[in-house]
Amino acid sequence: MRQMSGNVARAAAIAVVLAVGAVACGPDDSGAKNAGGSSDAKPQKGGTLSVLNNEPQTDFDPARLYTSGGGNVPSLVFRTLTTRNREAGAEGTKVVPDLATDTGKPNADATVWTYTLKDGLKYEDGTPITTADIKYGIERSFAAELSGGAPYLRDWLVGGADYQGPYKDGGKGLASIETPDAKTIVFHLNKPEGEFPYLATQTQFAPVPKAKDKGTKYEEHPVSSGPYKVVKNENDGEHLVLERNPNWSEATDAERKAYPDSIDVRSGLDASVINQRLSASQGPDSAAVTTDTNLGPAELSKVGGDKALAARVGTGHFGYTNYIGFNPKVKPFDDPKVRQAIAYAVDRSSAVNAVGGSSLAEPATTFLPNQKAFGYTQFDHFPAGDSGNAAKAKELLKEAGHADGLTVTLTHSNAKGGPKGPEVATALQDALKKAGFTVKLQGLEANDYNDTIQSVSKEPGFFLRGWGADWPSGGPFLAPIFDGRQIVKDGANFNTGFLDDPSVNKEVDEINKLTDLAAAAPRWGALDKKIGEQAVVVPLFHPVYKRLVGKDIKNVVISDWTGVLDISQVAVK
Repeated sequence: MRQMSGNVARAAAIAVVLAVGAVACGPDDSGAKNAGGSSDAKPQKGGTLSVLNNEPQTDFDPARLYTSGGGNVPSLVFRTLTTRNREAGAEGTKVVPDLATDTGKPNADATVWTYTLKDGLKYEDGTPITTADIKYGIERSFAAELSGGAPYLRDWLVGGADYQGPYKDGGKGLASIETPDAKTIVFHLNKPEGEFPYLATQTQFAPVPKAKDKGTKYEEHPVSSGPYKVVKNENDGEHLVLERNPNWSEATDAERKAYPDSIDVRSGLDASVINQRLSASQGPDSAAVTTDTNLGPAELSKVGGDKALAARVGTGHFGYTNYIGFNPKVKPFDDPKVRQAIAYAVDRSSAVNAVGGSSLAEPATTFLPNQKAFGYTQFDHFPAGDSGNAAKAKELLKEAGHADGLTVTLTHSNAKGGPKGPEVATALQDALKKAGFTVKLQGLEANDYNDTIQSVSKEPGFFLRGWGADWPSGGPFLAPIFDGRQIVKDGANFNTGFLDDPSVNKEVDEINKLTDLAAAAPRWGALDKKIGEQAVVVPLFHPVYKRLVGKDIKNVVISDWTGVLDISQVAVK
């Protein structure tokens, strides 16, 4: 699981920026499927695709990337054991084979997973890809010099907690990853993990030939296993140029279409400039997309009056929830009735409006997003209606001994326009006033905000935050936030409600044993409902993403895994 970066967080509000990679399309993204000025024409190979981004693609090393499903631009260069199904909508939440012949074979209790590589896999220089290269790629992700990738392997792999990477292991390697031959790789896990095939989509599972490893310099020219190779990387990902990998075989890769001959990624652009250029679609910008910048409210208003422009907007939903967090160790939030009173008092309509309106956010009463893959189960334990239930909130406050009202402090980020920013905080302040709360606002600079609310010693009592999915399942969505064993005393703590309910922890373990993900999903939904009764968080809204593409872009596909255009499917001819 991961949180949105500062820029990503702003995505749900104004002209926003999404981390390169993650997000899922929503129920009305049929329009996204058809987005693009010439979408009726059959996509053809050739041409150059331009990518206009705000954030540079830094740390272009498979060990250091932390992107859902292998990311967007990275997945053009790095193939992994498994990958996301490159289909629109709910079909796109499925995990499918990539370098491997299947999504993995578990043993009886899902503690051992075995994969076999396909035939004919080659790097950009024509040398064969072996399982030893995948093992080495994973091992180097443990090196302190290459930190930043998804954290699961250290916890899941036997011996992972103490492993320091191949630069310090004296050539021993990590014993829990076996490669009995060049095409077989076996993983030994500390505990049952039915979702291991999802983890195998992370770029840490991309092969890295040991002879070509240059440590921290590897990112300058990583050896490609995908349809494109890096021919230029300037200013740590600010300008990337990709060209075809002549040794990539379409016969071994059912997921990536690889239509353009080359891809030119330029970053560091202001969000408004990106959208202006995509809107105008002049010259090379007519064949341009963005993988990280949304339309904002003002831009959406302009698009609404222009049918041709509207046809070039794709809509998607990332598996992400913005919510109110409580620290039950801080009075008066140790009293469930106070937390419940706030849950009844919230005005979700005003909160949604504060981040740009219903086009950019949808009200939420559940922690899990409204997608089958997460196990979404509808419930509303503290029905507040569209604008809050002040009468019920006052009733609870009275029962809690605060018949004359209660003064509390709401901590928020000072990043304007964001889901944790002053606009949302003010909207909640107004709603809670009707229920007898006097809400004082405490704004923190964006850089300090996450450090404060993720610190056990500094966490405030009442604050705004959000959480997103590494892959479309309830597990990585619920466990870091509500599993008591995930409470981190020294470091970034995401279980900010300090929930340590043995029955919740046990159910997490039981669901993790399931390798039938369809059977696991409704149990995650049931667990969400059970946890919701305790009001340790109050869900507010799920973000919606609106992305514009150039007029010559074809074959826009947005899945419920990523929620944004899949660059591997795009054509410019």
